[in-house]
Amino acid sequence: MKQFGNLQDSKQKNRVFNTIIVIFFCVVLYSCAVGSSIITGNVRPAISENEVKIYIESPTKYETIGIVEASCDVGFSNQATQDRVIKKLKSQAAKIGSNGLLLTNTGSQSSGMTGFYVNGVFFSTASRKITAQGKAIFVIQE
Repeated sequence: MKQFGNLQDSKQKNRVFNTIIVIFFCVVLYSCAVGSSIITGNVRPAISENEVKIYIESPTKYETIGIVEASCDVGFSNQATQDRVIKKLKSQAAKIGSNGLLLTNTGSQSSGMTGFYVNGVFFSTASRKITAQGKAIFVIQE
């Protein structure tokens, strides 16, 4: 009968362990992009982020409204994370009335280690962030 009791404890430990892993991966998978903006010019009325066009090279004539930046922890896909970061940049630019976003910097950086203890075993993983920065601009002439 004692073996039955140990089996029950083992099942409960496995259930707790599996729950922790599922929660951990859900947090990593759905981690939010964060962003900020610094106003350096004249703010215009907010527009939809869908109206913000991304530029790699400067348009012919534009006004700088500010600097925007965003970052996001990498989940299972670098591309999905990059998409979330660009979406956040466009959102930040749209809030200050920018119809264009001139990308100035993109990259990734280590953001530390994440780990937890279960049954005397430490599980850990390195985490990375995708980052991007750009000028929020109002394009007058492409």
